[in-house]
Amino acid sequence: MFPAPIKAYIVGGAVRDGLLGLPVQDRDHVVVGASPEVMANLGFQPVGKDFPVFLHPTSHEEYALARTERKTAQGYKGFQIFSAADVTLEEDLRRRDLTVNAMALSDDGTLVDPYGGRDDLAARVFRHVSPAFAEDPVRILRVARFAARFPEFTVAPETNDLMVRMVENGEVEALVPERVWQELSRGLMEQAPSRMLSVLRACGALGRLMPELDRLFGIPQPPQYHPEIDTGVHVSQVIDWTAAQGYSLPVRWAALLHDLGKGATPAEYWPKHHGHEGRGIALVKSLSERFKAPAECRDLAVLVTRDHGNVHRAEELRPATILDLLERSDAFRRPERFVECLQACEADFHSRPGYATRPYPQPDRLLRALDAARGIDAGSIAQSAPSGRIAEHIRAARIGAIERALAT
Repeated sequence: MFPAPIKAYIVGGAVRDGLLGLPVQDRDHVVVGASPEVMANLGFQPVGKDFPVFLHPTSHEEYALARTERKTAQGYKGFQIFSAADVTLEEDLRRRDLTVNAMALSDDGTLVDPYGGRDDLAARVFRHVSPAFAEDPVRILRVARFAARFPEFTVAPETNDLMVRMVENGEVEALVPERVWQELSRGLMEQAPSRMLSVLRACGALGRLMPELDRLFGIPQPPQYHPEIDTGVHVSQVIDWTAAQGYSLPVRWAALLHDLGKGATPAEYWPKHHGHEGRGIALVKSLSERFKAPAECRDLAVLVTRDHGNVHRAEELRPATILDLLERSDAFRRPERFVECLQACEADFHSRPGYATRPYPQPDRLLRALDAARGIDAGSIAQSAPSGRIAEHIRAARIGAIERALAT
C-alpha cells in the first residue's frame, strides 16, 4: 500500500504477544518516511491529537508516524513531540518504555529488535530501553501493570533502581488521579494483581500513591485466623483470589481496600484489630475519591469494608440482625451488588493459606434470607396494618420469613 521509500511496521504489544505465543488483540503500526499529507493522500483518516495518528481506510487499525519526544516539564504530559519523514524506526523504538515493547515487525516478517527485547522476553525480564524512561512517571505504573499481566517476569535491577530515583525525585506526585486510576484498574483486572503491588512497593511508589495500603505490610494479624499473619500479604492474596475467580473490577477494588482499617489499629493492640471495619470506612472513601474511582467501585468497597466481619459471622446472627445487614446493604433494591459483596467476603476467607477448600456457607445463608424477606407481600401488609405501623409490620413479616427460611 505504501510507495517506496515509505515503510510500515507492526510495533509494541502485538509483536511482544506474538513472540510469546499469545493471542494478539490489537495491532499498532509505525510508518517511517511519510508525512501527514502523504497519509491523507493515501486515504488514511487523521485521528491523533498530540501527534500524527491515522486510521487505515479499510482495516481501521492505527498507523502512527515515526516520532521522537523531548521532556519539557514535570509529569507525564510534559513532552514535546517531534515527527518527520526522516525520523528512523530505531529512534521511534528508543522512546518506548521497555525493551520487550520496543520491537517491530516488517511486512515480510523480519523482526527489528535494536534494544534486545527478544532476549529479555526469553529471560522474562522487564528492562527499560533508555534513560528517557525516567522522563515519564506513568511508566512506573505500566511496569507494575505488566508485572500483573505477566507474573513470571521480573523487573531488571537497573530498571527498579531508576524507578526508585524517579519516586525520590517526586515524579509520581505529578501524576493526575485519572491516569493513576486507569493503570491501577487495568492492573487489578490482570491475572496476578498482587504483582502490581509488589513492583510498586519495591520502588517506593505504593507508599507515595497509596500510603493507606502500603502501611498494611508488616502489620500482624491473629495467626489462628490468618496463617499468613502479615496484613499486606493477606490483601495481596485476596485480590489474587478475586482474579482467579474472574470477579468484576468493583469486587477487586473492594477486596484491595477491605482491611485498610487495620493500618489504623494502635500497635499496642496488635495482632488484634477490633473495630477495624469502622476505622476503615473513611480511609476507603478518601482513597477512592482521591483517584476518582467510579461510584460502583467506591460504594462496594465501603460496603465490604464496613460489613465483611458481619458476613463472616452470618451463622451467628439472629434473623433481626440479618435483616439489619440486608437493609444497610441496600440488598432489596440492589441484590446484584450484595452478591458482589459476598464474593469479596468469600475471597477474604478462601484466600487464606489452608482455607481454599474449607466450607463457607455464609453467602448461601444470607442469600436465602434475602430471598425469603423479598418474598413477603408488602402490599397486603400495608393494607391490613394499622395506620402509622406499616413499616413495623413489614419488618416483623420479613424477620419471620427469614427465621423460617433459615430453620429449614
